[in-house]
Amino acid sequence: MGEVFSALKVADLGVVVLNAKNGVEVGTELIWEYIERFETPALLAINHLDHEKAQYEQTLEQAKERFGNKVIPIQYTTKTGEGFHAIIDALRMVMYVFPEEGGKPEKEAIPDSEIQRAQEMHNALVEAAAENDETLMERFFEEGSLTEEELTEGLRIAIAHQQIFPVFCCSAANNMGSGRIMGFINDICPSPAERPAAKLEGGGELPCTTSDDTSLFIFKTISEPRVGNVSYFKVYSGMVKQGDELQNAQTQAPERMGQLFIANGKDRSPIDELRAGDIGVTVKLKNSHTNNTLNTKGVERRIEPIHFPEPRIRVAVDPPGKNDMEKLMKALHVIEEEDPTLQVEQSQTLKQTILHGQGELHLDMIKHRIEQVNGVSMNFIPPRIPYRETITRAVDTDYRHKKQTGGAGQFAEVHMRLEPYHEGMPEPDGLTVRNVDIEELPWGGKLAFYWCIVGGSIDNKFSSAIKKGILQKMEEGPLTGSNCQDIRVSVFDGKMHSVDSSDMAFMIAASMAFRNGFREAAPQLLEPIYQVDILCSEDVMGDVMSDLQSRRAIIQGMDRKGHYQLIQANVPLAEMYKYSSALRSLTQGRAKFSRTFAEFQPVPHELQKKLMDEHQAELAEA
Repeated sequence: MGEVFSALKVADLGVVVLNAKNGVEVGTELIWEYIERFETPALLAINHLDHEKAQYEQTLEQAKERFGNKVIPIQYTTKTGEGFHAIIDALRMVMYVFPEEGGKPEKEAIPDSEIQRAQEMHNALVEAAAENDETLMERFFEEGSLTEEELTEGLRIAIAHQQIFPVFCCSAANNMGSGRIMGFINDICPSPAERPAAKLEGGGELPCTTSDDTSLFIFKTISEPRVGNVSYFKVYSGMVKQGDELQNAQTQAPERMGQLFIANGKDRSPIDELRAGDIGVTVKLKNSHTNNTLNTKGVERRIEPIHFPEPRIRVAVDPPGKNDMEKLMKALHVIEEEDPTLQVEQSQTLKQTILHGQGELHLDMIKHRIEQVNGVSMNFIPPRIPYRETITRAVDTDYRHKKQTGGAGQFAEVHMRLEPYHEGMPEPDGLTVRNVDIEELPWGGKLAFYWCIVGGSIDNKFSSAIKKGILQKMEEGPLTGSNCQDIRVSVFDGKMHSVDSSDMAFMIAASMAFRNGFREAAPQLLEPIYQVDILCSEDVMGDVMSDLQSRRAIIQGMDRKGHYQLIQANVPLAEMYKYSSALRSLTQGRAKFSRTFAEFQPVPHELQKKLMDEHQAELAEA
């Protein structure tokens, strides 16, 4: 999907191929969302009309239902299956009759039985062409029709602005109809200069013209052996020549365009110059990547980037040996550069390497590539869940750290109160607050650190060490080793020694006091909850909802969105492992979902006990 999105961003036309046997499939629907988002002109080709189960009319109606009334047929056929050999063209008002082996057709008059339908389709095309130009509309009302040149111009404008999506017929395997499609693209479809201006980040537009300063957009990056990074780009304005110095709008780094090529599949041909609207290739850019804009120096503008879909599946990498791990990470980062729909995360919290992808097939392909190309074995395991730990009641706790060695000893005693923290809570009861420090924790949540020492039982200079000891223990909580959050710690008493007390001694005392108090303060494990939005057909809603309930989901609501049913649910992340595969199996691939983090919620008591027991077993094994 990432490859398709990159292409749709820079393409001047998309050709959407529909299978006459299967109709509009879920992959087509996903792609259509991006055709509309990128405002890419498109035409549709109904293929496989020679298949015995081909259904032209049903496929056309599905396309109109899913993509709207802008879907307008230019061609149709009266016979599908083995006898398919003729296409009626309502634009040129002619019937193409193909030889049995396919190839160049004979032009014949449209049969009398079909002339009325063809004329109605022709009139619809003329009307659609005239709608976008006042002069053409006036001519249409006056004359009742348009000349071939006027019709061509009107259709070009309509297609460029996504006012119509023409529909063609073909059998690609037998070369029937494909030549007409190519001719239409060449004669009528819009050039880059006839497209609406490109959108700039932060507002504004950039017309496609060679008379402006140079701006180009990198839409794809691949890595090739003995070559390095190969960057595919589109010139949106101005022109670029070999040796030109441009500036990266994102990093401000200069880039020299050493070699320029035009690509035809795997083949690349050198070229001296590329102009606005051209798609080109260059190699060995040092500081530029996919979604970067390169401009003439001094020009500040950024092409609106490609917004790739959020990951739908996450797996952890079972770490191989140290040497293989280095090779593996290098290979993963090369693939991440090429494929923006893959995210590689080195999670310090979970102490795992996490891969975020679009589905099991996506990750399996990456695994296969790394094993075949890089010679590194890679296995996937379920990722750990980023649980959080907190407390639910207040408790007073203390700890004395005393250690005597050959020289100076270690001594520190700390008394503290632990309480659940929330915004706006009253001051600690019965304590005199001297200083308050609200710490935003790196993993989320807060530590409220209150200094309530009266009479100098602990010197103020040890305050930072005590706080540091608490934070160290909060990084690996007592229940499951997960991060702790939303706790208020009030240090109200203690003891120190003029010689043996030190920062280290107070860090240890504070850490142990926090650990002991945490276990007595009705500790609670929290789990991440995600809001999951599922789009599916009505006939599979029951199966989808039953599956969600088996995953401890709470259904938040249901609604209709276009021809889909929308199910919104809050689901624990622990129950979402490989959900994309399960949903595909339940719905035969005709459903999609997205998820966003919602909140942390308490884990059920039985599950909390199970997770705590597992953690203690891991510690015992270590």
